Amino acid sequence: MKKGNPTPLTPELQAELDALAARPASAIDTSDMPEVTDWSGGVRGAFFRPIKKPIAMRLDADVLDWFKRGGEGYQTRINAALREFMERHRD
Repeated sequence: MKKGNPTPLTPELQAELDALAARPASAIDTSDMPEVTDWSGGVRGAFFRPIKKPIAMRLDADVLDWFKRGGEGYQTRINAALREFMERHRD
């Protein structure tokens, strides 16, 4: 399934999901899955993959060369640098 463009649910599947959502939490049997109380090994955002959008961007040649000197994955490093800047300047 493509991110951002999921296949619509069939009416039957939507009805089943609606019926499950209407059930109270007390009606759900969770006895076969013990509660997790130790999250020390957990990794935040391990499965989060933001949707990427292709764009055309003009960068200074020396900036692009510097990122490319790091080898493969230079676009990912540029994205990480922009994300770090964004996080620091959030309101």
